[in-house]
Amino acid sequence: MTTVILLRHGRSTSNAGGTLAGRTPGVELDETGRGQAERLPGRLAEVRIDRLVSSPLERCRQTVAPLAAARDLPEVVEEDLAEVDYGAWTGRALKDLAQEKLWRVVQAHPSAAVFPEGEGLADVGVRAVTAVRRHVAEVGPDGYLVICSHGDVIKAVLADALGLHLDGFQRIVVAPASLSVIRYTELRPFVERINDTGDLDALRPPPPPPPGDEPTDPATLATAPDSDAVPGGVPD
Repeated sequence: MTTVILLRHGRSTSNAGGTLAGRTPGVELDETGRGQAERLPGRLAEVRIDRLVSSPLERCRQTVAPLAAARDLPEVVEEDLAEVDYGAWTGRALKDLAQEKLWRVVQAHPSAAVFPEGEGLADVGVRAVTAVRRHVAEVGPDGYLVICSHGDVIKAVLADALGLHLDGFQRIVVAPASLSVIRYTELRPFVERINDTGDLDALRPPPPPPPGDEPTDPATLATAPDSDAVPGGVPD
């Protein structure tokens, strides 16, 4: 049985600004995200780690850097665990993207969603699951992996492990710096934990939006691609 700990990167400047970062170069962790990264070695202090894998994007590598230093672990960069290529949507404000016709497809039928000048979510699921299972095979039975990636990528891997069609992956919430745990066995994966942030802040009622800045559809903003939104449509 191989244990995979899926780590979402800490909060980024794009998350805080309500934009869709995608693969934009230079998107880094904000102050909150840096704090989340610094606390990671303590959160995982009692966990064995045989391999530390990261998306190539800066915000993921910044997230795992304190853990790699604390454990003296080499960082394995995995291109197939990079963020979704959102194409022409990259860098745009989420409140503007919510007006696009494709937005509702992303929410209700993501397996059919292909981003303009970008990639399809079905392809993302295939590459991500294939990459995770390859690393699982390489570390072997009883190995422990920490994999740092992005919201939609992690949700696709969790959906596969849960036996969900990709069209159900928007029901899964993966917050910044959250940990999700899958144990892979010869016959099936077992999902032991999803979206563990170590606190209950996400359960607090969200504050009202500023006047004139109300989201058009809170239900869909809450499941925005890599939006880091909490239920109620307010970005964290």
